[in-house]
Amino acid sequence: MIKIAFDPIYAHPLPEGHRFPMLKYELIPEQLLYEGSITSINLFQPDTCPENIVLLAHDAAYLDKLLHQTLSLSEQRKIGFPQSPALTARELKIAQGSIDCCLYAMESGVALNVAGGTHHAFTDRGEGFCLLNDFAISAYYLLQNGLAKKILIIDLDVHQGNGTAKIFEREERVFTFSMHGAHNYPFHKEQSSLDIPLKEGIGDNEYLQLLQEHLPRLIETVQPDFAFYLSGVDILATDKFGKLKVSMDGCKLRDQFVFNILIKHKIPVTVAMGGGYSPDIRTIVEAHCNTFRTALSLYA
Repeated sequence: MIKIAFDPIYAHPLPEGHRFPMLKYELIPEQLLYEGSITSINLFQPDTCPENIVLLAHDAAYLDKLLHQTLSLSEQRKIGFPQSPALTARELKIAQGSIDCCLYAMESGVALNVAGGTHHAFTDRGEGFCLLNDFAISAYYLLQNGLAKKILIIDLDVHQGNGTAKIFEREERVFTFSMHGAHNYPFHKEQSSLDIPLKEGIGDNEYLQLLQEHLPRLIETVQPDFAFYLSGVDILATDKFGKLKVSMDGCKLRDQFVFNILIKHKIPVTVAMGGGYSPDIRTIVEAHCNTFRTALSLYA
């Protein structure tokens, strides 16, 4: 049984006209249930991540700001969301959702979080719609509890996972791999274990060729016993901020390739959705749902 983390709190209310498509977190499970790809048995609601677990990846002073609503206006602007107790509660649920997905993935090969992939969150601050780095928290949880010895983070969001790269820059047990737009946010890039900067306007063939060139070699070299996959759909040609020309089918082929190679090497994976900013919310939802459909079909 493939498990999917979801809580209604994921769809956090935002001010009118906000550019972040928060509605997608509500629509993705609704669509998957409606079409019969999943049933309610696939879904689980995570608890709140305990503070001591969050502190595996984040500073106590920063967590205290989130818990007590003391972020400055400047800090809130960098994050892109106004602070609120509900927003902090959401982030703690998402983090626990990704941890739980790791445990479920060890049983079934894969588990997916409807939210998460908050890769712009650093140890001591949030940026780019990311407050807590759920993959970093989860990776350290696995390492601390002896559940993994070598972890590969596959970040295929169009934006570099700068927070994740920085958090793990001196952690040899975690290898960070990021394929992202060379001239896209964040404009100051951190150094991942391996960065593949993409030129603007590349389409399916070149994108998939680069992925097929690098990921198999990485898996052979790194030999991870656990993987995280950030399956951002902001690589789509329709995306407002992505600057790439990948089609809906190309995005789906990307997911298929990642899952198939992890299956081949028997590496369990936790998946989170990451970004997607196409003008039509239906495009975003369809692309994300394809990730779930692909996982459900390949790991059935």
